[in-house]
Amino acid sequence: MDRRSFLKSAAVLSTASTLPPLAPAVLAAEGEPARVRKYNVLGKTGLKMSDISFGAGKLPSASMILRAVDRGINYFDTAPDYGQSEKLIGEALSRHKGRDKMYLASKFCRAVPYQDGISHLYPGATKAEYIASVEESLKRMNTDYLDVVFVHALGEKPEYEAQKQRLTDPEMLAAVADLKKAGKVRALAVSSHGAHNMETLALDAVQTGHYDILMLAFNFLTFPKVPEVLKAAHAKGVGIIAMKTLAGAKDSGVKPEGATPFPHAAFKWVLQHPEVSGLVVTIKTTDELDLYLQASGQAFAAADQRALDHYAALFGSDYCRTGCGTCQSACPAGVEIGAILRHHMYFADYGDEKRAMQEYAGLERNAAVCETCADNDACNAACPYGLTVGEKLRAAHRTLSWDAPVAKG
Repeated sequence: MDRRSFLKSAAVLSTASTLPPLAPAVLAAEGEPARVRKYNVLGKTGLKMSDISFGAGKLPSASMILRAVDRGINYFDTAPDYGQSEKLIGEALSRHKGRDKMYLASKFCRAVPYQDGISHLYPGATKAEYIASVEESLKRMNTDYLDVVFVHALGEKPEYEAQKQRLTDPEMLAAVADLKKAGKVRALAVSSHGAHNMETLALDAVQTGHYDILMLAFNFLTFPKVPEVLKAAHAKGVGIIAMKTLAGAKDSGVKPEGATPFPHAAFKWVLQHPEVSGLVVTIKTTDELDLYLQASGQAFAAADQRALDHYAALFGSDYCRTGCGTCQSACPAGVEIGAILRHHMYFADYGDEKRAMQEYAGLERNAAVCETCADNDACNAACPYGLTVGEKLRAAHRTLSWDAPVAKG
Protein backbone atom coordinates (compact mmCIF):
# COMPACT_ATOMS: atom_id res chain seq x y z
CA MET A 1 0.00 0.00 0.00
CA ASP A 2 1.48 3.37 -0.98
CA ARG A 3 1.15 6.56 1.09
CA ARG A 4 -1.74 7.93 -0.97
CA SER A 5 -3.74 4.73 -0.58
CA PHE A 6 -2.99 4.66 3.12
CA LEU A 7 -4.25 8.21 3.63
CA LYS A 8 -7.51 7.30 1.92
CA SER A 9 -8.00 4.27 4.15
CA ALA A 10 -7.00 6.20 7.27
CA ALA A 11 -10.02 8.42 6.78
CA VAL A 12 -12.14 5.39 7.58
CA LEU A 13 -11.25 5.74 11.25
CA SER A 14 -12.94 9.11 11.52
CA THR A 15 -16.15 7.86 9.91
CA ALA A 16 -16.19 4.42 11.58
CA SER A 17 -16.78 2.72 8.24
CA THR A 18 -15.48 -0.72 7.39
CA LEU A 19 -12.22 -1.19 5.55
CA PRO A 20 -12.08 -3.75 2.78
CA PRO A 21 -11.60 -7.01 4.69
CA LEU A 22 -8.76 -9.38 4.16
CA ALA A 23 -9.99 -12.55 2.51
CA PRO A 24 -10.78 -15.20 5.13
CA ALA A 25 -8.63 -18.29 5.13
CA VAL A 26 -10.32 -21.45 3.98
CA LEU A 27 -10.43 -24.46 6.26
CA ALA A 28 -7.25 -26.48 6.06
CA ALA A 29 -7.63 -29.87 4.47
CA GLU A 30 -7.00 -32.90 6.65
CA GLY A 31 -3.29 -33.35 7.26
CA GLU A 32 -2.41 -29.76 6.39
CA PRO A 33 -1.01 -27.35 8.99
CA ALA A 34 -3.54 -25.48 11.11
CA ARG A 35 -4.40 -21.98 10.00
CA VAL A 36 -6.65 -19.04 10.88
CA ARG A 37 -10.32 -19.86 10.38
CA LYS A 38 -11.91 -16.65 11.59
CA TYR A 39 -11.42 -12.87 11.31
CA ASN A 40 -13.31 -10.28 13.35
CA VAL A 41 -13.81 -6.55 12.85
CA LEU A 42 -11.79 -4.58 15.40
CA GLY A 43 -14.30 -1.99 16.56
CA LYS A 44 -14.63 1.27 14.68
CA THR A 45 -11.24 0.80 13.01
CA GLY A 46 -12.80 -1.59 10.51
CA LEU A 47 -9.64 -3.71 10.59
CA LYS A 48 -10.45 -7.43 10.38
CA MET A 49 -7.95 -9.22 12.61
CA SER A 50 -7.22 -12.91 12.92
CA ASP A 51 -8.84 -14.29 16.06
CA ILE A 52 -5.50 -15.84 17.04
CA SER A 53 -2.85 -13.18 16.53
CA PHE A 54 0.90 -12.94 16.96
CA GLY A 55 2.67 -11.55 20.02
CA ALA A 56 6.23 -10.85 18.96
CA GLY A 57 7.76 -10.26 22.38
CA LYS A 58 10.05 -13.29 22.01
CA LEU A 59 10.29 -13.41 18.22
CA PRO A 60 13.05 -15.88 17.24
CA SER A 61 13.40 -15.09 13.53
CA ALA A 62 11.95 -13.30 10.53
CA SER A 63 10.91 -16.65 9.09
CA MET A 64 8.49 -17.15 11.99
CA ILE A 65 6.59 -14.06 10.85
CA LEU A 66 6.47 -15.40 7.30
CA ARG A 67 5.13 -18.75 8.53
CA ALA A 68 2.44 -16.96 10.52
CA VAL A 69 1.38 -14.87 7.52
CA ASP A 70 1.22 -18.01 5.40
CA ARG A 71 -1.12 -19.55 8.00
CA GLY A 72 -3.44 -16.53 7.85
CA ILE A 73 -2.33 -14.50 10.88
CA ASN A 74 -2.55 -10.83 9.98
CA TYR A 75 -2.12 -8.92 13.28
CA PHE A 76 1.36 -8.61 14.82
CA ASP A 77 2.04 -6.96 18.19
CA THR A 78 5.54 -5.70 18.90
CA ALA A 79 7.41 -2.90 20.71
CA PRO A 80 10.76 -1.11 20.56
CA ASP A 81 11.87 -2.80 23.79
CA TYR A 82 11.07 -6.35 22.61
CA GLY A 83 14.69 -7.11 21.80
CA GLN A 84 15.20 -7.57 18.03
CA SER A 85 11.48 -8.01 17.34
CA GLU A 86 10.91 -4.90 15.23
CA LYS A 87 14.09 -5.47 13.25
CA LEU A 88 13.10 -9.08 12.49
CA ILE A 89 9.63 -7.97 11.40
CA GLY A 90 11.36 -5.53 9.05
CA GLU A 91 13.38 -8.38 7.58
CA ALA A 92 10.19 -10.37 7.06
CA LEU A 93 8.52 -7.43 5.31
CA SER A 94 11.47 -7.00 2.96
CA ARG A 95 11.11 -10.64 1.93
CA HIS A 96 7.32 -10.91 1.84
CA LYS A 97 6.23 -7.76 -0.06
CA GLY A 98 2.76 -8.20 1.40
CA ARG A 99 2.36 -5.26 3.78
CA ASP A 100 -1.35 -5.04 2.94
CA LYS A 101 -1.78 -8.53 4.46
CA MET A 102 -0.30 -7.49 7.80
CA TYR A 103 -1.49 -5.18 10.56
CA LEU A 104 1.43 -3.93 12.66
CA ALA A 105 1.02 -2.64 16.20
CA SER A 106 3.80 -1.11 18.27
CA LYS A 107 4.17 1.09 21.36
CA PHE A 108 5.21 4.59 22.41
CA CYS A 109 8.41 3.27 23.89
CA ARG A 110 12.20 3.57 23.97
CA ALA A 111 14.43 0.84 22.60
CA VAL A 112 17.30 1.80 24.91
CA PRO A 113 18.06 -0.17 28.10
CA TYR A 114 15.47 0.26 30.81
CA GLN A 115 15.50 3.51 32.76
CA ASP A 116 14.29 2.85 36.31
CA GLY A 117 12.69 -0.32 35.00
CA ILE A 118 10.43 1.46 32.50
CA SER A 119 10.96 2.13 28.81
CA HIS A 120 7.46 3.47 28.02
CA LEU A 121 6.99 7.17 27.39
CA TYR A 122 5.28 9.08 30.20
CA PRO A 123 3.92 12.63 30.59
CA GLY A 124 6.96 14.86 30.49
CA ALA A 125 8.06 13.42 27.15
CA THR A 126 7.71 15.96 24.37
CA LYS A 127 5.64 15.73 21.21
CA ALA A 128 8.90 15.32 19.29
CA GLU A 129 9.88 12.34 21.49
CA TYR A 130 6.55 10.61 20.87
CA ILE A 131 6.92 11.14 17.13
CA ALA A 132 10.54 9.98 17.19
CA SER A 133 9.48 6.77 18.93
CA VAL A 134 7.17 5.93 16.02
CA GLU A 135 9.66 7.04 13.38
CA GLU A 136 12.31 4.76 14.85
CA SER A 137 9.88 1.83 14.90
CA LEU A 138 9.01 2.45 11.25
CA LYS A 139 12.68 2.49 10.33
CA ARG A 140 13.38 -0.77 12.16
CA MET A 141 10.37 -2.46 10.58
CA ASN A 142 11.10 -1.26 7.06
CA THR A 143 7.63 0.25 6.63
CA ASP A 144 6.09 3.71 6.35
CA TYR A 145 3.12 3.35 8.69
CA LEU A 146 1.82 1.58 11.80
CA ASP A 147 -1.71 0.30 11.87
CA VAL A 148 -1.83 0.74 15.65
CA VAL A 149 0.27 2.59 18.24
CA PHE A 150 -0.23 1.92 21.95
CA VAL A 151 -0.01 3.86 25.15
CA HIS A 152 1.24 0.70 26.81
CA ALA A 153 1.11 -0.90 30.25
CA LEU A 154 -1.37 1.48 31.85
CA GLY A 155 -1.47 0.84 35.58
CA GLU A 156 2.07 -0.47 35.88
CA LYS A 157 2.56 1.99 38.76
CA PRO A 158 0.19 2.35 41.73
CA GLU A 159 -0.45 6.11 41.57
CA TYR A 160 -3.86 6.32 39.90
CA GLU A 161 -3.90 10.00 38.92
CA ALA A 162 -0.41 9.83 37.41
CA GLN A 163 -1.42 6.83 35.33
CA LYS A 164 -4.67 8.51 34.27
CA GLN A 165 -2.69 11.50 33.00
CA ARG A 166 -1.03 9.23 30.46
CA LEU A 167 -4.38 8.93 28.67
CA THR A 168 -4.75 12.63 27.93
CA ASP A 169 -1.14 13.81 27.82
CA PRO A 170 -1.38 16.84 25.44
CA GLU A 171 2.06 16.14 23.95
CA MET A 172 1.09 12.54 23.15
CA LEU A 173 -2.26 13.50 21.64
CA ALA A 174 -0.67 16.23 19.53
CA ALA A 175 1.90 13.72 18.29
CA VAL A 176 -0.86 11.25 17.36
CA ALA A 177 -2.74 13.93 15.45
CA ASP A 178 0.36 14.78 13.42
CA LEU A 179 1.24 11.12 12.84
CA LYS A 180 -2.26 10.32 11.61
CA LYS A 181 -2.27 13.36 9.33
CA ALA A 182 1.07 12.28 7.89
CA GLY A 183 -0.23 8.75 7.28
CA LYS A 184 2.21 7.19 9.72
CA VAL A 185 -0.32 5.92 12.29
CA ARG A 186 -3.75 4.53 11.69
CA ALA A 187 -5.27 3.96 15.15
CA LEU A 188 -4.54 4.89 18.77
CA ALA A 189 -4.77 2.18 21.40
CA VAL A 190 -4.17 1.63 25.10
CA SER A 191 -3.20 -1.53 26.94
CA SER A 192 -3.14 -2.71 30.53
CA HIS A 193 -2.14 -5.86 32.35
CA GLY A 194 -2.29 -4.11 35.71
CA ALA A 195 -1.03 -4.43 38.27
CA HIS A 196 -3.04 -1.41 39.47
CA ASN A 197 -6.51 -0.05 38.62
CA MET A 198 -6.75 -1.87 35.30
CA GLU A 199 -10.53 -1.74 34.89
CA THR A 200 -10.88 1.83 36.18
CA LEU A 201 -8.17 3.12 33.86
CA ALA A 202 -9.60 1.20 30.92
CA LEU A 203 -12.99 2.81 31.50
CA ASP A 204 -11.27 6.18 31.74
CA ALA A 205 -9.67 5.51 28.35
CA VAL A 206 -13.03 4.70 26.79
CA GLN A 207 -14.58 7.85 28.22
CA THR A 208 -11.89 10.14 26.79
CA GLY A 209 -13.04 9.32 23.27
CA HIS A 210 -9.43 9.32 22.05
CA TYR A 211 -8.88 5.57 21.79
CA ASP A 212 -9.83 3.17 19.00
CA ILE A 213 -8.66 -0.05 20.68
CA LEU A 214 -8.22 -1.53 24.16
CA MET A 215 -5.90 -4.46 24.82
CA LEU A 216 -6.51 -5.95 28.26
CA ALA A 217 -5.38 -8.92 30.30
CA PHE A 218 -8.35 -11.31 30.19
CA ASN A 219 -8.62 -14.99 30.98
CA PHE A 220 -10.88 -17.47 32.73
CA LEU A 221 -9.11 -16.91 36.08
CA THR A 222 -9.27 -13.12 35.99
CA PHE A 223 -11.54 -11.23 38.39
CA PRO A 224 -15.07 -10.53 37.15
CA LYS A 225 -15.08 -6.78 36.39
CA VAL A 226 -13.41 -6.94 32.98
CA PRO A 227 -16.64 -7.94 31.18
CA GLU A 228 -18.13 -4.62 32.31
CA VAL A 229 -15.26 -2.82 30.62
CA LEU A 230 -15.74 -4.88 27.46
CA LYS A 231 -19.41 -3.91 27.23
CA ALA A 232 -18.71 -0.20 27.81
CA ALA A 233 -15.95 -0.18 25.20
CA HIS A 234 -18.02 -2.12 22.68
CA ALA A 235 -20.89 0.35 23.07
CA LYS A 236 -18.51 3.14 22.02
CA GLY A 237 -17.13 1.21 19.06
CA VAL A 238 -13.78 0.63 20.77
CA GLY A 239 -12.18 -2.60 19.59
CA ILE A 240 -11.08 -5.19 22.16
CA ILE A 241 -7.99 -7.38 22.03
CA ALA A 242 -7.23 -9.86 24.83
CA MET A 243 -3.80 -10.76 26.18
CA LYS A 244 -2.50 -12.88 29.05
CA THR A 245 -5.11 -15.42 28.00
CA LEU A 246 -3.15 -18.44 29.26
CA ALA A 247 -3.54 -17.43 32.92
CA GLY A 248 0.12 -17.68 33.77
CA ALA A 249 0.99 -20.33 31.17
CA LYS A 250 1.56 -22.94 33.88
CA ASP A 251 0.04 -25.81 31.91
CA SER A 252 1.42 -29.15 33.06
CA GLY A 253 0.72 -30.75 29.69
CA VAL A 254 -1.48 -33.34 31.39
CA LYS A 255 -5.20 -33.23 30.66
CA PRO A 256 -8.07 -35.30 32.03
CA GLU A 257 -9.89 -37.76 29.81
CA GLY A 258 -12.30 -36.04 27.46
CA ALA A 259 -10.70 -32.60 27.84
CA THR A 260 -9.14 -30.49 25.09
CA PRO A 261 -5.55 -29.16 25.33
CA PHE A 262 -5.47 -26.30 27.82
CA PRO A 263 -4.36 -23.54 25.36
CA HIS A 264 -7.31 -24.35 23.09
CA ALA A 265 -9.73 -24.18 25.99
CA ALA A 266 -8.24 -20.93 27.31
CA PHE A 267 -8.39 -19.26 23.89
CA LYS A 268 -11.91 -20.40 23.13
CA TRP A 269 -13.13 -19.19 26.53
CA VAL A 270 -11.87 -15.68 25.75
CA LEU A 271 -13.07 -15.64 22.15
CA GLN A 272 -16.61 -16.69 23.09
CA HIS A 273 -17.10 -13.13 24.38
CA PRO A 274 -18.65 -11.25 21.44
CA GLU A 275 -16.87 -8.00 22.29
CA VAL A 276 -13.42 -9.58 21.83
CA SER A 277 -12.15 -9.35 18.26
CA GLY A 278 -9.02 -11.39 18.80
CA LEU A 279 -6.25 -12.34 21.19
CA VAL A 280 -2.51 -11.83 21.09
CA VAL A 281 -0.31 -14.67 22.32
CA THR A 282 3.46 -14.94 22.27
CA ILE A 283 4.57 -17.42 19.61
CA LYS A 284 8.17 -18.61 19.69
CA THR A 285 8.16 -21.92 17.79
CA THR A 286 6.42 -23.64 14.90
CA ASP A 287 5.02 -26.16 17.39
CA GLU A 288 3.29 -23.32 19.26
CA LEU A 289 2.04 -21.89 15.98
CA ASP A 290 0.56 -25.27 15.04
CA LEU A 291 -0.98 -25.81 18.47
CA TYR A 292 -2.49 -22.36 18.94
CA LEU A 293 -4.04 -22.07 15.48
CA GLN A 294 -6.01 -25.26 16.03
CA ALA A 295 -8.29 -23.19 18.28
CA SER A 296 -9.08 -20.60 15.60
CA GLY A 297 -12.76 -20.32 14.76
CA GLN A 298 -13.73 -23.06 17.22
CA ALA A 299 -16.67 -22.81 19.63
CA PHE A 300 -16.25 -23.26 23.39
CA ALA A 301 -17.54 -26.69 24.47
CA ALA A 302 -17.89 -28.95 27.49
CA ALA A 303 -14.49 -30.55 26.82
CA ASP A 304 -12.93 -27.09 27.07
CA GLN A 305 -14.55 -26.44 30.43
CA ARG A 306 -13.10 -29.72 31.72
CA ALA A 307 -9.64 -28.55 30.71
CA LEU A 308 -10.13 -25.20 32.47
CA ASP A 309 -11.45 -26.89 35.61
CA HIS A 310 -8.40 -29.13 35.66
CA TYR A 311 -6.07 -26.14 35.29
CA ALA A 312 -7.86 -24.23 38.04
CA ALA A 313 -7.58 -27.20 40.39
CA LEU A 314 -3.82 -27.40 39.77
CA PHE A 315 -2.91 -23.72 39.72
CA GLY A 316 -5.85 -21.67 40.97
CA SER A 317 -4.23 -21.04 44.36
CA ASP A 318 -0.84 -20.38 42.78
CA TYR A 319 -1.67 -17.87 40.02
CA CYS A 320 -1.79 -14.18 40.96
CA ARG A 321 -4.73 -12.75 39.00
CA THR A 322 -3.38 -10.06 36.70
CA GLY A 323 -4.48 -6.63 37.88
CA CYS A 324 -6.46 -7.85 40.91
CA GLY A 325 -4.78 -5.82 43.66
CA THR A 326 -7.16 -6.95 46.43
CA CYS A 327 -4.33 -7.70 48.85
CA GLN A 328 -2.45 -4.45 48.22
CA SER A 329 -4.01 -2.44 51.06
CA ALA A 330 -3.05 -5.11 53.59
CA CYS A 331 0.68 -4.39 53.19
CA PRO A 332 1.83 -1.70 55.63
CA ALA A 333 5.05 -1.20 53.66
CA GLY A 334 3.27 -0.53 50.37
CA VAL A 335 5.13 -3.33 48.56
CA GLU A 336 4.06 -3.42 44.90
CA ILE A 337 2.64 -6.92 45.21
CA GLY A 338 0.91 -7.34 41.85
CA ALA A 339 3.82 -5.96 39.84
CA ILE A 340 6.35 -8.11 41.70
CA LEU A 341 4.41 -11.33 41.18
CA ARG A 342 3.87 -10.48 37.50
CA HIS A 343 7.62 -9.96 37.03
CA HIS A 344 8.26 -13.28 38.76
CA MET A 345 5.75 -14.93 36.39
CA TYR A 346 7.71 -13.54 33.44
CA PHE A 347 10.89 -15.02 34.92
CA ALA A 348 9.61 -18.42 36.04
CA ASP A 349 6.84 -19.22 33.54
CA TYR A 350 7.62 -17.14 30.44
CA GLY A 351 11.41 -17.61 30.43
CA ASP A 352 11.96 -13.83 30.16
CA GLU A 353 14.55 -13.67 32.93
CA LYS A 354 16.53 -10.57 31.96
CA ARG A 355 13.51 -8.37 31.39
CA ALA A 356 11.89 -9.53 34.62
CA MET A 357 15.00 -8.62 36.62
CA GLN A 358 15.33 -5.26 34.90
CA GLU A 359 11.74 -4.33 35.63
CA TYR A 360 12.00 -5.52 39.22
CA ALA A 361 15.10 -3.38 39.72
CA GLY A 362 13.07 -0.31 38.77
CA LEU A 363 10.35 -0.77 41.38
CA GLU A 364 10.19 1.84 44.11
CA ARG A 365 8.86 -0.59 46.71
CA ASN A 366 10.19 -4.08 46.11
CA ALA A 367 9.92 -7.15 48.30
CA ALA A 368 13.14 -6.75 50.27
CA VAL A 369 11.16 -5.76 53.38
CA CYS A 370 9.15 -8.98 53.12
CA GLU A 371 12.18 -10.91 54.40
CA THR A 372 11.61 -9.38 57.83
CA CYS A 373 7.84 -8.82 57.70
CA ALA A 374 6.55 -7.89 61.16
CA ASP A 375 2.89 -8.08 60.16
CA ASN A 376 2.67 -11.88 60.00
CA ASP A 377 2.04 -11.88 56.24
CA ALA A 378 -1.31 -10.08 56.43
CA CYS A 379 -1.30 -10.14 52.63
CA ASN A 380 -2.05 -13.88 52.76
CA ALA A 381 -5.37 -13.41 54.52
CA ALA A 382 -6.29 -10.59 52.13
CA CYS A 383 -5.94 -12.74 49.00
CA PRO A 384 -9.38 -14.00 47.94
CA TYR A 385 -7.81 -16.86 45.97
CA GLY A 386 -5.77 -18.48 48.75
CA LEU A 387 -2.28 -17.58 47.56
CA THR A 388 0.58 -17.60 50.06
CA VAL A 389 1.44 -14.08 49.02
CA GLY A 390 4.19 -13.40 51.55
CA GLU A 391 6.06 -16.57 50.65
CA LYS A 392 5.73 -15.77 46.97
CA LEU A 393 7.06 -12.24 47.48
CA ARG A 394 10.13 -13.51 49.32
CA ALA A 395 10.79 -16.07 46.60
CA ALA A 396 10.38 -13.39 43.94
CA HIS A 397 12.86 -11.09 45.68
CA ARG A 398 15.49 -13.81 45.91
CA THR A 399 14.97 -14.74 42.25
CA LEU A 400 14.75 -11.28 40.72
CA SER A 401 17.37 -9.35 42.72
CA TRP A 402 20.87 -9.17 41.31
CA ASP A 403 22.42 -9.38 44.79
CA ALA A 404 19.73 -11.01 46.95
CA PRO A 405 21.03 -13.52 49.53
CA VAL A 406 20.47 -17.19 48.83
CA ALA A 407 17.69 -18.65 50.96
CA LYS A 408 18.88 -20.78 53.87
CA GLY A 409 17.94 -24.39 54.42
